[in-house]
Amino acid sequence: MAVTLNEAAADPQQIIGDLKRALAECRAERDEALEQQTATAEVLQVINSSPGDLAPVFEAMLEKAMHLCEASFGILDTYDFHQFHAAAMHGVAEEYAEFRKRAPVVFGPGTALGQIVRGERIVHVLDAADDDTYRRGDPARRALRSATSP
Repeated sequence: MAVTLNEAAADPQQIIGDLKRALAECRAERDEALEQQTATAEVLQVINSSPGDLAPVFEAMLEKAMHLCEASFGILDTYDFHQFHAAAMHGVAEEYAEFRKRAPVVFGPGTALGQIVRGERIVHVLDAADDDTYRRGDPARRALRSATSP
């Protein structure tokens, strides 16, 4: 922020306010980066202490991701180029967890995971019951929606 002497003299309170806001943004970015680095270090510690056993690693990864995203529930899936397999679940309704444990799930092209397989980097579903996947009767979406309905 380049400020001339005349501008600073004209409204020093505004300049101070702008600098305080910029400092607060920088601190928030720093805190978020530190939190991500800490989560990464903790997952790496789990990896180091669990050679050959991926279950605790997946659990730690999901736990840290949920914390960073402030999520109330989460599922970490593995993908074998045909099906998704739930590797870790936290806070998932028992009904949906049982649905996912029964068999690997194939997600169609219109589903969120299907879109990710096609290359979408981010897929945001605002309402699991208010989209074409749910209306077409996709079993995974129906099970998720019924398990998360109030």
